[in-house]
Amino acid sequence: MTVRMKFICDTERCIDCNGCVTACKSENETPWGVSRRRVVTINDGSPGEHSISVACMHCTDAPCMAVCPTNCIYHTDNGIVLHNKDQCIGCGYCALACPFGAPQFPETGLFAHRGKMDKCTYCAGGPEQDLSDEEFKKYGRNRIAEGKLPACAEQCATKALLAGDANVISAIYEERTARRGYGGQLWGWDVAYERPAK
Repeated sequence: MTVRMKFICDTERCIDCNGCVTACKSENETPWGVSRRRVVTINDGSPGEHSISVACMHCTDAPCMAVCPTNCIYHTDNGIVLHNKDQCIGCGYCALACPFGAPQFPETGLFAHRGKMDKCTYCAGGPEQDLSDEEFKKYGRNRIAEGKLPACAEQCATKALLAGDANVISAIYEERTARRGYGGQLWGWDVAYERPAK
């Protein structure tokens, strides 16, 4: 079975520390104005406030791939959505199609010049030779080739941001959500079967 690499952010654990944003920026040395990951807070200051770490979700059916006129966006064998900066013409269609705001352009200028698109690479580099200087200069560090997880997920202090094989991390998330609110009473007679009132 093929591994499909994905991210899941557990909003019940995210504390809006922006450690994932800092780890990504530091690890990949992205240009000024480009932030591959951001933390969004919903209902800020109100009851029910939650924060979520957002980046490219490496969609199985990626809308950015569907609209790219140069086919510079592609899937790797393990489901990571990468892009080839040498093929990118800076048209911006991917930025319009992505619901997560992942594709970004480091420049804005006359005649809609945007420069080459940049986005989260799941710390998997790009089409150049793995761990080469050229790959690092264009795409950042290739932690996947080193056998590591993306820097953002590895750094997350509360383990809110999970990264890895979709089946594994979804099982972890499912177990977490099943346990919430029950504490040590998760499994037992009272939970499995409602006892009749005495």
